Amino acid sequence: MSRKGKIPKRDVLPDPKYNDKIITRFVNGIMKEGKKSLAESILYKSMDRIKEKTKEDPIKVLKKAIDNTKPSVEVRSRRVGGATYQVPIEVRSDRKLALSIRWLTSYAAMRGEKSMIEKLAGELIDAYNSKGGAVKKKEDVHKMAEANKAFAHYRW
Repeated sequence: MSRKGKIPKRDVLPDPKYNDKIITRFVNGIMKEGKKSLAESILYKSMDRIKEKTKEDPIKVLKKAIDNTKPSVEVRSRRVGGATYQVPIEVRSDRKLALSIRWLTSYAAMRGEKSMIEKLAGELIDAYNSKGGAVKKKEDVHKMAEANKAFAHYRW
């Protein structure tokens, strides 16, 4: 814990092409080793590919995909009297977005297409249609929380 009090959350700037903060967060989620321009080009080309495939607004597809993969509850380990319980708790809104972006990018990377552009476009389209790995991950997290509902009284 910090001794100097609460650290304020940094606000991200909207991206230059679509002027949207969620897209900036997504670019930051894709980015590896500080290569932001590469991450931006991957996302923008994926959005162009989405526009070709679905004939819909790519920003709308991206936001719906994120909404379809946002978890509402998750389980956290809580140690009580020598036993560890998986306690279901509600997820804060900023963590929902972070988890959703993380799941979308990681499951996109695991896909079988040739380039990351194709993989990300495919995963976003699948998530938009409530399919794909990221949506399955959300459902698994919800099932886990539902199964451990009996330990909800250990919430802190």
